[in-house]
Amino acid sequence: MAFFKRELSPVEIFERALKDKQATRHKLKERLELAEKALEEKRLAAERLARAGATNAQLDRAEAKMASVEDKAKAMRAAVADCDEQIVLAERALAEAVAQRDRDRAANEIEAVAAAIEQAAPRFEIGAAALVDAVTRSKAALSEATRFATDVEAIRHEVLAAAELICWELRSAAVRTRAGNANVALLAPPEIKQLPPPETDRQMIYALNPLTWREGDEVKRVAAFTMVALPKPLLAAALQHQHVDYLNARRVQTLMHVHGSGQQQAEPREDDPALVDLDALAAAAHEPPQADVA
Repeated sequence: MAFFKRELSPVEIFERALKDKQATRHKLKERLELAEKALEEKRLAAERLARAGATNAQLDRAEAKMASVEDKAKAMRAAVADCDEQIVLAERALAEAVAQRDRDRAANEIEAVAAAIEQAAPRFEIGAAALVDAVTRSKAALSEATRFATDVEAIRHEVLAAAELICWELRSAAVRTRAGNANVALLAPPEIKQLPPPETDRQMIYALNPLTWREGDEVKRVAAFTMVALPKPLLAAALQHQHVDYLNARRVQTLMHVHGSGQQQAEPREDDPALVDLDALAAAAHEPPQADVA
């Protein structure tokens, strides 16, 4: 029966390398201590010969032996110093491997949240579709029930778009976390926007240009690159002229990653030349075409 050896993780590899170098240093240190002891013995022997008035030949041999042992001791000291440097590098490599392992674990947790959202979204869509179908398949549809179905359908689109966006943001955060970006923290839960009451027919949309429109006596203005609940009567004209786009549009996801949702942007000035009047666009879209009498 064949047994397969488990592949070591980077942390285990660097831990093993560090232990090997520490063991090597321990052996080198023992050899250095023996060499230092031998050198001391040779020095004492040479000193005794010199004090005893030994011949030049005897002194030459004693000095040669002492020099030989001293060279070995110097070599051992250099080997220990080199091993110390290698141990420092191994310790740094191990610390980085541990940090990367922790970053990978955090990134995996973030990606798991995104995966859980993606798995739950279809169940939400099925449930919302079932609510709408329960109303629309009836021949005796009441106005209240029809309005309820319309609201559920609008909420369904917004929730699915928001789920897709948050999954993309979570995976972007996971990539940055795995790469070790020091400025990355776990994303805070997105700010939940209160849905407008059923009487207000709106669509959450992303402005690509600064926009203005009127609601009763109030003039509304929003900056470019801002999420806004736009009245649906203005939506068709704004989409046609590409002044807005849906939240789940690919270009909107990129723009939100670059510019954000625009909640902190200042309201554009009334005289801003880039300001787009949606009321005028909507009115122009409903004007009958002029007959060509030429």
